[in-house]
Amino acid sequence: MAFHGSSRPTVCGNTFPGSELGHKYFCVNTTTGTTSTGLSATPNPTVPNAPAGTPRHPASLVGSTGGGAAIPQPHSNPASEVPSPAEMEPDRPIGYGAFGVVWSVTDPRDGRKVALKKMPNVFQNLVSCKRVFRELRMLCFFKHDNVLSALDILQPPQIDCFEEIYVITELMQSDLHKVIVSPQPLTTDHIKVFLYQILRGLKYLHSAGILHRDIKPGNLLVNSNCLLKICDFGLARVEEPDPSRHMTQEVVTQYYRAPEVLMGCQHYTSSIDVWSVGCIFAELLGRRILFQAQSPIQQLDLITDLLGTPPLSAMASACEGARAHILRGTHKPPSLSVLYMLSDGATHEAVHLLCRMLVFDPAKRISGSDALSHPYLDEGRLRYHTCMCKCCYSVPSGRVYTRDFEPPADRPFSHNYEQSMHSVWQGKELIHRFITEHQQGKRVPLCINPQSAAFKTFIR
Repeated sequence: MAFHGSSRPTVCGNTFPGSELGHKYFCVNTTTGTTSTGLSATPNPTVPNAPAGTPRHPASLVGSTGGGAAIPQPHSNPASEVPSPAEMEPDRPIGYGAFGVVWSVTDPRDGRKVALKKMPNVFQNLVSCKRVFRELRMLCFFKHDNVLSALDILQPPQIDCFEEIYVITELMQSDLHKVIVSPQPLTTDHIKVFLYQILRGLKYLHSAGILHRDIKPGNLLVNSNCLLKICDFGLARVEEPDPSRHMTQEVVTQYYRAPEVLMGCQHYTSSIDVWSVGCIFAELLGRRILFQAQSPIQQLDLITDLLGTPPLSAMASACEGARAHILRGTHKPPSLSVLYMLSDGATHEAVHLLCRMLVFDPAKRISGSDALSHPYLDEGRLRYHTCMCKCCYSVPSGRVYTRDFEPPADRPFSHNYEQSMHSVWQGKELIHRFITEHQQGKRVPLCINPQSAAFKTFIR
């Protein structure tokens, strides 16, 4: 489910569907470090001055390691009394999905427009309880500019009345699906900077040991200066290192589902996310879904039409029925040359990277980290770190660049807490305690105004 608004971000002075904004693409004030959306780049005082000019490779840059901008937290006075919660007014719904609803709201503490995600039916069963707690902990764990994270969590009621969770995130104005289906031009520059940010965020997730498992255009949020954030971690999980442990196959929207998942593989890796990104890359180039089928079997047939019949070694982990379906069909040669017909932007470099992502055998598929080193993304990296990122900044003598353009997570995401969750009530206690501890020493707590005109609609 996308956490997006109805307004349209702008591309080169044009607008995406639903926007009345007039921001310019990649517009930045290098004196103040403020982008056209009013988001301030966070200076890094530890980075020494660097000469003007933009080096091509991170290894040639100087400065200290930069990561996602940390959310500033005001200092609290421990001697003061616990403040009464500030009441939020739900504004309008902006996104729906299987695992919640998202509204645009105004933070009464600073007047900022933010997104409020409601996670309902948390405690229906133990599986739901674990899934929601996993997503909540991930949102609080993330610290990366290309991954959506939790800004705050609404104060929960007493545990006996605790049934739903409300998480505040940054409000993004659209998503990549709306961009792709819009009539506005999508230049090669757009594609490169979008793809760079997707892979940059994906490297961070995978370095933390997290599989997203539902990468699709609707789960890639964009704002008016084309900053992109990966969202919706309802299906995300920690990567399973033990190949004998079975993993669910009910993951990833069908059009972006990797062939090993379509063929019933019971254990998969982060390469399933890379396949999804490859499908999105082709969709950005061609402005249409690459593999659009009515069923998983037809989906697999479309994939083999393009890639050719895979060798037996590439189907070693497939279920017997899927393997038999492939083998009894007519042998198909690869037809990758048709990728050049996606658009004028399907250059040799673009198709080369695309072919590295769309590999049938997951063991031979390029990783997200290695994909970032492909020459096709050099211009996207240059553009992003010249005028979009928060890890680099400008000084009178030129641009100061971070040492690591694509930093990994500083630690793996831990899911050990799930092993101690054996009942719904125990899960409720753990989640309630987590939210309460998360709020300690932070800003004035928030709650929803029960007198709001939209309150009844929102809590349904």
